[in-house]
Amino acid sequence: MTTPAPPLVLASSSPFRRSLLQRLGLTFSCHSPDIDESRRPGETPVELVLRLAREKAHAVAQEYPGALIIGSDQVAVTADGEVLGKPGSRDNAIRQLEASSGSTVTFQTGLCLLNSVTGRDQCGCEPFAVHFRQLPRAAIERYVDQEQPLNCAGSFKSEGLGIVLFKALEGRDPNALVGLPLIMLTDFLAAEGVALPPEH
Repeated sequence: MTTPAPPLVLASSSPFRRSLLQRLGLTFSCHSPDIDESRRPGETPVELVLRLAREKAHAVAQEYPGALIIGSDQVAVTADGEVLGKPGSRDNAIRQLEASSGSTVTFQTGLCLLNSVTGRDQCGCEPFAVHFRQLPRAAIERYVDQEQPLNCAGSFKSEGLGIVLFKALEGRDPNALVGLPLIMLTDFLAAEGVALPPEH
C-alpha cells in the first residue's frame, strides 16, 4: 500500500500558473497568499524571488496544515540590472518594451515547495533569458493595445502574441517564463514521494 500524498495547494491566484500546474495532471486547489511583495534594500533579484516564493508558501500553510504548498514569484531583470515589475499602465508597458528592444531580459522565477506537515521546504530559482528584436515604437504600441499585458512583469505574454517580440529564447524550462518552473517542481514533488505521471 502506498501512502496517499498530501493535498496539493498552489499559493497563487494567477490563471497562468494554474494552467501550467494543470499540465502535470495532479489534483490541486488554489489559495492566494496575502504578503508584502516589496523589495528590500540591497536584495538581489534572485534573493527577492526566493524569499517571496517561500513567504507565499508559508503564508498559505496557516490555512492548510496538512498539505504540499507551491509558492512562486518572478521578476524580469534588464541587461543593466534594472528590475522590471508589472507595468500597470499602457505608458509604463510601452516604456518597458522600448527599454527592452534589441536587448536581453532575464526572468528569475523563484519556486518553493513546502510540506506543511514536516515543515520542510525545497526552494530554487530558474533563470530564463529573452532576447528581444529591435522593436519600432508603432509595433510596441500595437502589441500593448492588442494584448494589454499590464499585469505581466516585462510587459508581455510569451504564451500569446508576445512571441512576435522575441529574437530568441534561452533557458532550461520555458514554463519558467510563464511563471512556474515545472521541471524543478517535478523534482521537488518526487522528493516528497509524489508520482508523476500521477497514478489514477
